[in-house]
Amino acid sequence: MNCISTKNLNISYGNLDIVKNLNLEIPKGKITTIIGSNGCGKSTILKTIARIIQPKSGEIYINNINLKDQSPKEIAKNMAVLPQSPQAPSGLTVEELIAYGRFPHQKGFGKLKKEDNDIVTWALKSTNMNAFRDRPMEALSGGQRQRAWIAMALAQQTDILILDEPTTYLDLAHQLEILKLLEELNKKQGTTIVMVIHELNNAARFADHMIGVKKGEVICQGSADDVMTKENLKELFNIDAEIVTDPRNQKPVCITYDMVV
Repeated sequence: MNCISTKNLNISYGNLDIVKNLNLEIPKGKITTIIGSNGCGKSTILKTIARIIQPKSGEIYINNINLKDQSPKEIAKNMAVLPQSPQAPSGLTVEELIAYGRFPHQKGFGKLKKEDNDIVTWALKSTNMNAFRDRPMEALSGGQRQRAWIAMALAQQTDILILDEPTTYLDLAHQLEILKLLEELNKKQGTTIVMVIHELNNAARFADHMIGVKKGEVICQGSADDVMTKENLKELFNIDAEIVTDPRNQKPVCITYDMVV
């Protein structure tokens, strides 16, 4: 079963066509990672699904309902979106940021109810951020800030979480921390997670489903074993890669590569 799908989707920036005739299917309750070279259109696809960018033509479906037939508030109840390198207003505390996640569930400009506050507390605890709830966002480390943003997305109480490069600018340990958190949310909450990741081995390690994009078109998709092949990486990145199996998790790993001459 798919929770997100596109039909003949075309996306342009002015007169420049970025994505052409895209037919995409994102499986429900799984972690999907999207890979591809810089400028291939993968972030543009996510932004369009998230309604940050309006498509030139084509259709997008969330839980088999056309996006055009849903109000922004209805969409926000079904899908939380975390863009690349989000910025919080100066002085905003972690708890205040997370509380913004309850906005789609509010009527008018009413104050948070007990249920809302309980969900904010749950999101803090789920992301191990309870000890930082009163701390200003600018006082946090990169990994802590990213956890706070994920907590805000969790507070929306959606079945779908979309993330554009959630590990950008993080060191190896913090990358692993964020990805393991997302993996845990998927397994415990059944949340469908879709994310663009540049680091190939992390994309393969945490994916149930992978999609390879080149020039706005899906070149390959399937399991990590299906996508992380020598042939596909040559097509996607113009590299000659050596792929082995990680003995700890049985996922494919790119151990070295060179440019194709």
